[in-house]
Amino acid sequence: MHTHPASGRSAIAVALYELFNPIPLGFFVAAWIFDILYMKTYELMWTHAASWLIAIGLIIAIIPRLINLVQVWVGHRYPQTSPLKVHFWLNLVAIVLAIINAFIHSRDAWAVVPTGAILSTLVVLLLLLGNVQLALRQRIA
Repeated sequence: MHTHPASGRSAIAVALYELFNPIPLGFFVAAWIFDILYMKTYELMWTHAASWLIAIGLIIAIIPRLINLVQVWVGHRYPQTSPLKVHFWLNLVAIVLAIINAFIHSRDAWAVVPTGAILSTLVVLLLLLGNVQLALRQRIA
């Protein structure tokens, strides 16, 4: 799926962005599911697995955000309501919430409920909203 105009952009940066951008969503969705499973079963394995998934998702999320930061904010003139800028901000807010969620998950397993599940839900919703609005607005344009 080609979501960026090719003019003035590095093909390698676009390829890396397109490769790494969807991966954190998968990790955060899995962490969200594991948080729900922990709330239902209180099996420690689920909250430990969610902690790892959040940490790995955050590490992988850095790459596309840095590429997006440079491509959207440096050198190019995009309107403030550009789908790329909205996507950037929604993802950035989701990453900040995921960082807070990682700290919540570093506590005792009993302390994860319900805050960890709420933060996981918000992260997944923000990432999905960002991806859907980008896809729909670029399809219309």
